[in-house]
Amino acid sequence: MLTILVVIFVLAYAAIAFEHPLGVNKTASALIGAGLLWTVYAVLSNDPHLISEQLGESLMGTAQIVFFLMGAMAIVEVVDAHNGFEVITSRIKTAKLSSLMWMIGLVAFFLSSILDNLTTTIVMVSLMKKLLDQREDRLFFAGVIVIAANAGGAWTPIGDVTTTMLWIGGQISAVEIMKGLFLPSLVNLLVPLFVTSFLLGARPVISPEKKQSDHLIGTTSFERNVMFFLGLSILVLVPVFKTVTHLPPFMGILFGLGILWMVGDLIHRKKEDNEKERLTLVRALTRIDLSSIVFFVGILLAVASLEHTHVLTSLAKWLDATLGRQDVIVMLIGLASAIVDNVPLVAASMGMYSLAQYPMDSFLWEFMAYCAGTGGSILIIGSAAGVAAMGLEKIDFFWYIKKISGLALIGYLAGAVVYIAQYNLLH
Repeated sequence: MLTILVVIFVLAYAAIAFEHPLGVNKTASALIGAGLLWTVYAVLSNDPHLISEQLGESLMGTAQIVFFLMGAMAIVEVVDAHNGFEVITSRIKTAKLSSLMWMIGLVAFFLSSILDNLTTTIVMVSLMKKLLDQREDRLFFAGVIVIAANAGGAWTPIGDVTTTMLWIGGQISAVEIMKGLFLPSLVNLLVPLFVTSFLLGARPVISPEKKQSDHLIGTTSFERNVMFFLGLSILVLVPVFKTVTHLPPFMGILFGLGILWMVGDLIHRKKEDNEKERLTLVRALTRIDLSSIVFFVGILLAVASLEHTHVLTSLAKWLDATLGRQDVIVMLIGLASAIVDNVPLVAASMGMYSLAQYPMDSFLWEFMAYCAGTGGSILIIGSAAGVAAMGLEKIDFFWYIKKISGLALIGYLAGAVVYIAQYNLLH
């Protein structure tokens, strides 16, 4: 049975990794994989009651992540519908490309720590179309934005889906992950920024001509500010909510979503229905990426089947016996996340190692959050942020390897060295 399960998982994983050449959406592959794995496990096992219990337990853990992501995505969508991100982007003005690169990189880094790396990439790459006229400049900036967004998302529990998974799973705590990963994540960005500043030199910013249609439509300055600051406050306060109440994070995000929904309805209550329709949370819920949500359900349930059959535990023991070094194993997982999706990688790692052996906030989990979160920047298909940038600016895969992959790799390695040195000094 175990051999059949491993073969099914490897085939499903390969289908996810080669989504674009195959022309089959990775969500379909994940759902088929999960369905086949649990079906085989149920048919070949002699204890249906135990399997039902295990599936229910896995579904509960998966649902917590899914509800959290849905709430966070809806909040971001409603802020964006109000042009809320203009509060930040309208203040970015400079005449030199190197100065603009620093500003964009740092804004993307801190913005993705509060929102998430995918949303930040979409917002910042869209902004580049308003600031830069030369396509080659926009492509280069898009590459650096991917590095910055992934680095910024890694050091907070709400910035990257893999860090969120580790946080909800009890592998890391909010305060410790922020303390432990802030400096390595910042170095992951600063090293590429220094190199790009040198390459860009004193080249000027060439801006596109302003059009009459560029002004903001449908929202006032008051509405933008209220929804932006309220939305960000809700996201930032979710870890505080979890610490104070000891309730799971999804409860905090749903509570906050209700508050934002109520405030939005009150602000727009005097408007005509057709005028306020696109600004409501009802509309925001229709715009969230449900395909990604369902993908998480499929892959997490698929990995759970391997966890319950002890396949992942055996793999962990083999890696420890073969390589013997935790830091090397985790760095290889991070490099692998440049090729395949980091969600199943982290989900598998959570099943490989137990909290009894590696307690909350141990080296393994913190370094896993860093490597899985930032390793995806090395190839443009390695992260949701990279795929989004690829779609928005039609970035060629091999152009990214030639221009950006080297920058992302040296940033990844520099941040890893900083984390290991910092951990050894403080522990």
